[in-house]
Amino acid sequence: MGGRTKNSHGIKIHFPKESPFPGMPVEGPDRRFMAMVAYLGGEFHVCGEKWYGSNIANPSRGLPRSVLVVVLNDPDTCAPFAFMSANLISAMRTGAMPGLGAKYLARKDSKEIGIIGAGVISRGSLLSLAEVCKNAENIKVYDLFPEKSASFCAEMAGLLKKNVHPVSSLDEAVIGSDVVNMAAAGANPPHIKGEWLKPGSLLSMPAGGVLDDGFVLHGADRVVIDSFEMHKTFREEGELGNLQASTALASRYLFQHIEKGEMTEDQITNLGDVVAGKKPGRISDSERILYIQGGLPVEDLAWGLTVYKKAVEMGIGTELKLWESAHWM
Repeated sequence: MGGRTKNSHGIKIHFPKESPFPGMPVEGPDRRFMAMVAYLGGEFHVCGEKWYGSNIANPSRGLPRSVLVVVLNDPDTCAPFAFMSANLISAMRTGAMPGLGAKYLARKDSKEIGIIGAGVISRGSLLSLAEVCKNAENIKVYDLFPEKSASFCAEMAGLLKKNVHPVSSLDEAVIGSDVVNMAAAGANPPHIKGEWLKPGSLLSMPAGGVLDDGFVLHGADRVVIDSFEMHKTFREEGELGNLQASTALASRYLFQHIEKGEMTEDQITNLGDVVAGKKPGRISDSERILYIQGGLPVEDLAWGLTVYKKAVEMGIGTELKLWESAHWM
């Protein structure tokens, strides 16, 4: 991935709190532009980036909160060969990670799922969770806005042919759930209390959120993360933000405890090591597992290239010509 550490999530435009002149964007919840670059080898052998902007006010304009594109480049010639809308690509790759985690970290007999946040990422997350947790019979959905929960449940119940229904409170979504997935945006993320999570549960966090101060040390039996090296680079580059801020990724809790000498890095498991068989997945049916995700640019390239190849196979797309011949060589 990008940066000198080769583990950077991406580079973000930081807007000021007050605009020095008319028209310039200002800092705000979920207000950003970001370029996420990477190279992915093996069967993929592709360079590229996801470029996107995000504004929490977009839905009031009839637009998605984030507007994304993926550009794929030939690693040898460096020339771009695909330019794609990436809203669905990004939602699906982000949503796939809770399911991948659940494959290794959730109880095999998981029957109840709690979904926090009724947005785009939760849609992708529930699709992947339902694919893995095939015995799930009761899917509870909570959102701050009841109308969003109702719409989400109607859509997903139709897709999954399962009992997907709204609940009226955050604790109702969490208590009794075998898997809880939290993907809620905004300036005041939900606070999940450790006492709500039953033994044997998996708490998946593909977005920020608030946990009890001692949950990582005393509530979670294990902590699994998508890539701790990326989160360390987040921290080093200042992109994790204020470790006390509720809007920061849940990995902020790990750094708080590490910096106080209360835990060490070897207590954190990378999901890749679990998938590769280097570390165990779920060890017992009673352990509570915290699973933190920040999002890897290589995921965008992997899924983006897969979609591109399928589009070529189906004859879908428009060929763009950058030039007839290069003006200067």
